[in-house]
Amino acid sequence: MYLLGEALIGDGSEIAHIDLMIGNKEGPVGIAFANGMSQLSAGHTPVFAVIRPNLPVKPSTLIVPKVTIKNLDDASKIFGPAQTAVAKAIADAVEEGVIPKEDVEDLLIVTSVFIHPEAEDYGKIYRHNYGATKLALKRAMDGFPSIDDVIYEKDRSVHPIMGFKVPRLWDPPYLQVALDIPDWDKIKKVIEQLPKNDHLIIEVGTPLIKRYGLDIIQKIREIKRDVFLVADLKVLDTGNLEARMVADATADAVVISGLAPLSTIEKAIKEAKKTGIYSIIDMLNVVDPIEVLNNLSVKPEVVELHRAIDAESKDEKHKWSDIPKIRKMDKKIIIAVAGGIRIDNAPDALKSGADILVIGRAITNTKDIEGKARQFLALMKEEIDQFRVMTDF
Repeated sequence: MYLLGEALIGDGSEIAHIDLMIGNKEGPVGIAFANGMSQLSAGHTPVFAVIRPNLPVKPSTLIVPKVTIKNLDDASKIFGPAQTAVAKAIADAVEEGVIPKEDVEDLLIVTSVFIHPEAEDYGKIYRHNYGATKLALKRAMDGFPSIDDVIYEKDRSVHPIMGFKVPRLWDPPYLQVALDIPDWDKIKKVIEQLPKNDHLIIEVGTPLIKRYGLDIIQKIREIKRDVFLVADLKVLDTGNLEARMVADATADAVVISGLAPLSTIEKAIKEAKKTGIYSIIDMLNVVDPIEVLNNLSVKPEVVELHRAIDAESKDEKHKWSDIPKIRKMDKKIIIAVAGGIRIDNAPDALKSGADILVIGRAITNTKDIEGKARQFLALMKEEIDQFRVMTDF
């Protein structure tokens, strides 16, 4: 047996975080246990988990402090409430059948215990470490999480200590507001009036980037920290370089022109995947978007069917008929539509299968920016996290 478990419980300075492994004495856990006892490091001396002095728990358990112990006050938190909490949790797990009683002499446990240097409340230290140990142990024995849990949660969950979300596009449709006005004072007012919503995307438009550079992304982050940001570079050359620049600027997606050489598009897509951002191919002025996609050895996350502003006056039709063809090619591709989308034709775009509505002047040029944005958002779903309460999972 070689099983792993993890759990975090509590808050503030008394927060408890437990990593543990449980396994047979003859296996890798047994080796780790023996190494922990014999290869000591200053400030991280391991101790047995004991219910009280002279009464170690079974299975035998080693507690390894994660945070360096610098003085007797730090040591007393480990040797007192944390040591007892871990031991009691394991003993209760045996009593409750989480660990079979007949296996306790064959198994060993190694726990890595976090105690904040500013933790003061011994009662909270005990209770949080008890809960975290018991939960980590049960998870280890249950094989939690399953790979399906991991894949489902990876784009939905937020690490509490990080303090901000990394937005992902997993629940379309979305409203993408294109900021094409090359005037920061005006754009700042627009951003401040946009509502906070899980289905809102902000596009940093090409004119805005041309005037202020990619540094404008950080200014937008200061106002809307958690929003999904698209950098509309319309990459035509040096695909990997420009995709990397967008990732370094903390944008969530880079826009590549569908008119670029195939090698440029592929390099940009690969670099985007490498850096963890989305790649968007803008099919503006592309005669046959399907042909471009078919010729790519690697596909983008998003395809944008884009009618140019200059073509709107000519009443050029949208290429929404390409949506079913793209769907047939790859169901995972997210499809955006742009150019002349208004509140009256937006429902038709959604019915045609669009996942993202890219709206510019219909929102940014109105007096009631928030109200107009909410009109479009009303066509979308409920906010993703509105009814989602995160506890231990």
